[in-house]
Formats: sequence, C-alpha cells, structure tokens
Amino acid sequence: MSIIDPFRTRDAVPDFDRYVAEYAARSAATRDRLRAQRHVPYGDPPAEKLDLFFPASSSGPAPVHLFIHGGYWRAWSKEEFSFVADTVTAAGAIAAIMDYALMPSVRMETIVNQVRRAARWLADHAADFGGDPGRLTLSGHSAGAHLGCFLLDQPSIPIRAALLASGVYDLKPLQSSFIQAEIGLTDDEVARYSPLSAAPGAGPRITLLVGETETAPFHDQAAAFASPRRGVTLATVPGANHLSLVRDLGIPGTEAGRVLARMIGEV
Repeated sequence: MSIIDPFRTRDAVPDFDRYVAEYAARSAATRDRLRAQRHVPYGDPPAEKLDLFFPASSSGPAPVHLFIHGGYWRAWSKEEFSFVADTVTAAGAIAAIMDYALMPSVRMETIVNQVRRAARWLADHAADFGGDPGRLTLSGHSAGAHLGCFLLDQPSIPIRAALLASGVYDLKPLQSSFIQAEIGLTDDEVARYSPLSAAPGAGPRITLLVGETETAPFHDQAAAFASPRRGVTLATVPGANHLSLVRDLGIPGTEAGRVLARMIGEV
C-alpha cells in the first residue's frame, strides 16, 4: 500500500471507520457501567469539561489519571474515549477524560492552556472526589500525547508518570500534510509547541508507545523525543496501528492496557 501522506491515518488504517464505531460503542458501554460524574467544569468556557469515572471500590484516596484524546487538535471529544476508563478504574484509579476546544476555532496556545488548566483543577480538587493529588498520572494519544508534553514541565502540576502513545512531537512536517488546510499551523506555533524543540529537563517518568504498523514519522519522532531524555522508555506494540493502540489502552490485558495499568499501580 502506497501512502502519500504518512500523517493521514485514514489512508494507513484500512478499517478506520470500524475503529471509530468501536470507540463509540465501547464508550457508551463504559458510561452505562461505571459510576461517574459527567461534564464537570474545570474552567469557564463551554469546552472546558471533563468526565470522572470511579473504581468499584477504594480503601482510601485513589490515584487520579488524566486522559487527553487525539484527533489532530481539530476532531473528537471526550465522548469517544470514555472506554479508556475501563483500564484505569480496573487498576484502582479515578479516570478523568477531558474535553478541549478544537482548532481552527481556537489556536494551539488556547488548547495547551486548557490542558494545563484541567490538570491543575484535578490536582487542586482531587480530595473533593476521593482522589489523591499526590498520585496524578496522565496518558494521551496522538495529538493528546503532544498536548500531554506540556504538563511535564509544570512545577504546579504534580504529574508522577506519563504514557504518551503515537505522539506528534515535531509540528513542522504537519505544515506539509493534509491537516494544514484544516488547522493552518503557523510558524510561531511550530516553534513554540514542538516538544522536540524544548530542552530536556527533569520531570516525571515517561513511557512512549508506538504501534508496529504506524507510519514512519510516528516511529521517528518517538525515537527523537526519547533519545536525549533520561528515564524515558520507548516500546513498539506488536501488530498495533494508530487506532488499535488507543483502543487497547481501554482493554485490560492487552499490551497497551497492561502498560497503562502498571504505570498507575506504580505511583
């Protein structure tokens, strides 16, 4: 299969629509099954909401895990990714699945600030909903992994560990991809919001995952992100593609699900 634009996931994953339908079905089942607080505001704008999902039982304050969805910053919402809470709650943690405003109606700066605001809200309010602010972890997929990078250098946000799956860490190549016509990344955004451009610093433990069959930029950017940073683990998930990898985060017992559960259990 010849792929002209390696960032166009629909071309690289033949069953794209089947995965999207599966996300919706799994998420609806999760919302029906788990105890939750839905549409909790972490800020004032309408987009600044998150859903909290709770484990069946807890002997004390539970770890809190924030998930940031992908969609190239211009698509999807928390509604499609409730299913990630299945693995999180099975590991004994409270899952926070967040929404953010979408490009091009807002710019990257707004979204980054929203992600930081959501994480700070969780740290500040964890005790109010039975969480432990000292055991805050995060995961993100694709654009969500990119956004998660901007929580790793924030002293006011006590992230203990991060799982970044199928991330985009250099925005420059996207200016030559299909997505540029939709979101219009500026040179300033590329310079300010490419995690590869930031000097590595001290931060939480980071695990990077890439699906075996993902296109070359996802493998190359993950390797480039990991190489200068101490304490970063990079793993390739056998047989996984860009969409199956995030689906498997929500299925306990899969490779990705085990990595997520182990990270939560170790904080």
